Amino acid sequence: MKAVTRIFLFLILCCAVKAGAADFTRTEDVIYGRKFGTALTMDVFQPAKPKGLGIAFMVSGGWFSAHESVNGAFYKPFLDHGYTLFAVVHGSQPKFTIPEIEQDIHRAIRFIRHNAKKYHIDPDHIGISGASAGGHLSLMMAVKGTNGPAGAKDPIDRESSEIQCVACFFPPTDFLNYSKPGDEALGNGVLKQFKPAFGPRADDEQDRLKLEREVSPIYFVHSNMPPIMIFHGDADTLVPIYQAKTFLKRCEEVGGVTKLVVREGKGHGWGNIMQDVELCADWFDEHLRPESRK
Repeated sequence: MKAVTRIFLFLILCCAVKAGAADFTRTEDVIYGRKFGTALTMDVFQPAKPKGLGIAFMVSGGWFSAHESVNGAFYKPFLDHGYTLFAVVHGSQPKFTIPEIEQDIHRAIRFIRHNAKKYHIDPDHIGISGASAGGHLSLMMAVKGTNGPAGAKDPIDRESSEIQCVACFFPPTDFLNYSKPGDEALGNGVLKQFKPAFGPRADDEQDRLKLEREVSPIYFVHSNMPPIMIFHGDADTLVPIYQAKTFLKRCEEVGGVTKLVVREGKGHGWGNIMQDVELCADWFDEHLRPESRK
């Protein structure tokens, strides 16, 4: 239960950040899709002084997502920098598995891009952020974002789910090699409490190996990667820093723009994390602007 406790402590930390004077407007429960009759929603935060760029924030811990974990104060550095922020709530485990959750995020990015004019953002320059499972989902979009099928009935589904910049915290990246080469962690070991997120495929030996690759961003790294910054504590036992190091090394091998910020002695989250959220905003300032992507 310790792993679950740490995830929820992090979510509580995000919610506990105190809000100051309101310098943004918030539109709650914007429906970006539907799944088995259930609405998929996001909250849209629009800054007082927008710069015309958007960031999707993955509201996710342990691949569990809840509207109660959305907090505008935690996103304040992004808003202060003029970014319109889309706090994405996805279908949660144990009802939905990671491959199913991934499809929610593709849909969310496509929705944001399709409605770029409505929210006064550039559809060609969308950033993404999140922590832990939210960081994992951010990287999944970085490596697997793709154009939607041209013949899709819903015009939103025809849009691209590609993103143009990433800044995230302590993300899992390789479930086949978790703390070292050959260390599998697909709902077992330190992640045994999150087994429902991987579904029944994790119990079949042959299918498990396929699933581990399918949900590991490191196996989809390509030469057109967006700039990626990762924050990670070197004392993190839930998601070892090995995950960030090996992923970014792979990105560098294909010419990717990367940065790893190591927080010495820190585990899965830390008390002054808001200072690093500010650094995330700085990273987007440097790498998400249209002129930086030419």
